[in-house]
Amino acid sequence: QVQLVESGGGLVQAGGSLRLSCAASGNIFSINTMGWYRQAPGKERELVANITSGGRTNYADSVKGRFAISRDNAKNTVYLQMNSLTLEDTAVYYCHAVGSADRGGWGLADFGSWGQGTQVTVSS
Repeated sequence: QVQLVESGGGLVQAGGSLRLSCAASGNIFSINTMGWYRQAPGKERELVANITSGGRTNYADSVKGRFAISRDNAKNTVYLQMNSLTLEDTAVYYCHAVGSADRGGWGLADFGSWGQGTQVTVSS
């Protein structure tokens, strides 16, 4: 069982910045990819950015040049620095991680976990 806990959401004016954090805990053997998704009211959940254990990053076109994803492998934590926020960035942001969990005497098992979500609201 791997749990993800997000923090850092809130209310910010357009043009401002926020930093999201997501910490993974539990029976973690390794985490391959960590990332952030978001879901705005009436829209489908979409990928914002993800990062591999080796540091390779991938961004949605809508956030390139404004958002930066990073991770601390030793802390099993991923961050999302969001700059130049616009009204269109308003959404619930979800952390996601995939990897292998240690089942003790039963070996390893793949996992894919989601955080509970954190609200980001950008005001004009």
